[in-house]
Amino acid sequence: MMTGTGDAERLVLLDHPAQGVARVTLHRPEARNALNTPLRCELDDMFRQLETDDSVRCVIVRGSHGHFAAGADLKEVAEMGPQAVSRLPVLKTWKAIAELGKPLIAAVNGPAFGGGCELAQHADIILAARSARFGQPEVNVGIMPGGGATQRLVRALGYWRAMHLMLSGDPISADEAMEAGLVSEVVADESLDQRAVDLAAQIASRPPIAIRLIKQVALAGADGSLAAGLLLERRAFESLFDTRDQKEGMRAFAERRTPVFTGQ
Repeated sequence: MMTGTGDAERLVLLDHPAQGVARVTLHRPEARNALNTPLRCELDDMFRQLETDDSVRCVIVRGSHGHFAAGADLKEVAEMGPQAVSRLPVLKTWKAIAELGKPLIAAVNGPAFGGGCELAQHADIILAARSARFGQPEVNVGIMPGGGATQRLVRALGYWRAMHLMLSGDPISADEAMEAGLVSEVVADESLDQRAVDLAAQIASRPPIAIRLIKQVALAGADGSLAAGLLLERRAFESLFDTRDQKEGMRAFAERRTPVFTGQ
């Protein structure tokens, strides 16, 4: 069940479909969940709250009404000048999502274009329904990506595939995104929500400290040398032997039982 009052007026909804799992739903169906300033601000507030909520171990972000997010709201920005655009809270909103220390799963159906595609790129795992479409069509309206795609797509897909996507402005299908390495898994539309919840619940059942360190090391190592990344990984690995969850996990393995991880 969605939480809070006045859900019909909210642009971002929150529910908890499984233990340890928070699900964030973009809720602007009349605009195909296009990202305007009020929606971005609600996203920022929500992700900051989720970061400090110890009961949440994994987060899902999804769209509503058959759309993930159709991009930025062009009606909001079309007549703006550079100074007005610079005051939009785009980077502030993306920062709260990018710095989330917990695993983030994007469950994408329908269009994930422009800012919607960039939102999905902030996830650690992208699940795509067959109906999903990904694209950076900014060049078609005279601009360029401004929410991280020129950096994240090149790192994720390689230079030539990323440039083809951004310079052509053409969308790609879920299967094409899977082949390119942008998507983790493709499922039937009717299975998307349940698959996302099942995967998030599985991750939430894992030791939270280890999960957090895996994400930290993977992201930090991606921007450094291999040697530095390997050293960072080893130090993080060693630090886990000072946790109760490590002792519980290895004892449970030896005793052939399911471990119960507490995050300590």
